Amino acid sequence: MTTSGTLPTTALGGIEVGVQGLGCMGMSEFYGSSDLTESRATLERALELGVTLFDTADVYGSGHNEEFFADFVRANRERVVLATKFGIRRDPADPAFRGIDNSPEYIRSSVRGSLRRLGIDTIDLYYMHRRDPAVPIEESVGVLAELVEAGLVRAIGLSEVTGDELRAAHAVHPIAAVQSEWSLFSRDVERTAVPAAAELGVTFVPYSPLGRGFLTGSFADAGALPDAEDFRRAMPRFSGENAAHNAALLAPIRELAEQRGITPAQVALAWVHSRAEAHGLPVVPIPGTRSRTRLAENVAAAVLPLSAAELAALEPVAAQVAGARYADMSFTSAGRE
Repeated sequence: MTTSGTLPTTALGGIEVGVQGLGCMGMSEFYGSSDLTESRATLERALELGVTLFDTADVYGSGHNEEFFADFVRANRERVVLATKFGIRRDPADPAFRGIDNSPEYIRSSVRGSLRRLGIDTIDLYYMHRRDPAVPIEESVGVLAELVEAGLVRAIGLSEVTGDELRAAHAVHPIAAVQSEWSLFSRDVERTAVPAAAELGVTFVPYSPLGRGFLTGSFADAGALPDAEDFRRAMPRFSGENAAHNAALLAPIRELAEQRGITPAQVALAWVHSRAEAHGLPVVPIPGTRSRTRLAENVAAAVLPLSAAELAALEPVAAQVAGARYADMSFTSAGRE
């Protein structure tokens, strides 16, 4: 399928963005080695196709992803809506360590670090990457509100929060966006987070809308992925018996793709875009890719409508998925509901 022109747009906390963004985590780590030249070309092509929301975080590559972004953002500052995140600590001495910090001191330190690495004066959308239940969310959002008042941040986002946590945060300062995993394989956010976002007028930003590549059929078992550093190897649903079970669930996606003359990835993304109408809120998925070819394929899916019959055929998929989306679900909204 080919694309032309630009994406339709929607509102995200008063900021106009293309209805599909680009997740850039894999350009620095987690999915194996990356070609930075192709990654930069992918960023440029995304702008040409109407993608304006670009998603990074201070934890991706321990700052490398933000540094990689710097030249691109500065060169296209009037067109790029830059989202980055704070809240996940890493330890140079222990590459596997992940800690959560939502303390006021850490937030203030983190925003300065991100602004320095990005080489900009203001972050368009600043997310709390993960929620630390030990710190009242009202306290953390209060600090984020101060950053907005100081002009360091334009809009505030939260990631992997429950409906109640979103309401508590929104009462302190308007929340522009909630970013959580949402796909044909992962629909737990529909329990409380999505209804709360719709109620409050908050945009939902689904990450991993392609099931980290599994929904595209690009791999059938993460244990067989060639790069030993690929973090999908540690995800329960992508290996062993779970992977074999879940691979069989792709049948209706492949069948629909063949009938429509599109790809399984486009079916999966079109389904995520259909959630905007289904739940009555803006939805801006951020599929990640490091390839211009995959990017064009993904962007085309943003304007592919699915019929009621096609949506009905896909409806049972998520309930049959074997394995959790993370080995430790305490870092997710589902782990706190």
